[in-house]
Amino acid sequence: MTMQLRIKHTTGYHYEKGAMASFNEARMTPMTTSEQYVLRSRLEISPTPWSYEYRDYWGTTVTSFEVHDPHTDLTVVATSIVDTQEVPPKQHGIGWDELSDDVKDEWCEYLELSDWVAPSPDLHERLVPIRAASERPNDYAVAVMELLHSRIAYVPGSTEVTTSAADAWDARTGVCQDFAHLSLGALRDAGIPARYVSGYLHPSLDPVVGETVEGESHAWIEWWDGEWVGWDPTNAVAPGPRHVVVAKGRDYGDSPPLRGIFSTSGGSDLFVGVEITRLR
Repeated sequence: MTMQLRIKHTTGYHYEKGAMASFNEARMTPMTTSEQYVLRSRLEISPTPWSYEYRDYWGTTVTSFEVHDPHTDLTVVATSIVDTQEVPPKQHGIGWDELSDDVKDEWCEYLELSDWVAPSPDLHERLVPIRAASERPNDYAVAVMELLHSRIAYVPGSTEVTTSAADAWDARTGVCQDFAHLSLGALRDAGIPARYVSGYLHPSLDPVVGETVEGESHAWIEWWDGEWVGWDPTNAVAPGPRHVVVAKGRDYGDSPPLRGIFSTSGGSDLFVGVEITRLR
């Protein structure tokens, strides 16, 4: 199955007392990968900034920009058209012995148990017998995903962007970022390299061609099993044509859609909206 999706992602800040200047990074340009091809991508920023584009350490396209004139609002609109397709299922998995020192050295960043992803002591205890009973890393990963999906309730607004995996586990609630962080921590706890993936998800299981719907920014994971294997732990499905990859990294801290600093005597309010249309 293939799709062509148009994504319009609008985000930015309203500054309560205005900003004299702001300095920002946007990660809102989809990647071209073996499963998706970016036909067109455009980033519009208001007020007009000075900007430049680069690819970061993790392979994500970053637009860095600065606004040096006083402004009360900053708006970023990313519009992309992407061809997506099914990801072929993986047929064979590696054994535990194949997670060698060479593999761990190559993917060492994706083994870090940072504060974002580190399992709570309670979750760690539950993972130990799962690891002992799993013949292969893939068996462990599947069992962990089932555990998390059965124990964590998806509740929009139940956590903050700064919530850790340990806090989400203790609360037994979270959003896609929390499901991803919990999954990463559980996999890394067993020595399996795993990385954070962010992008977009069309909310309909069978998108209607030509219909524009309210979409969402989304997060899922990939783990190393001789090759990178993707999984959407929030929805308990493998990523497919409805998923559009924008950024990858160790955790959310490597891939926020918009991040910056500003000069003002007041606070700021973030606004976000995503529209997705299936074109074919």
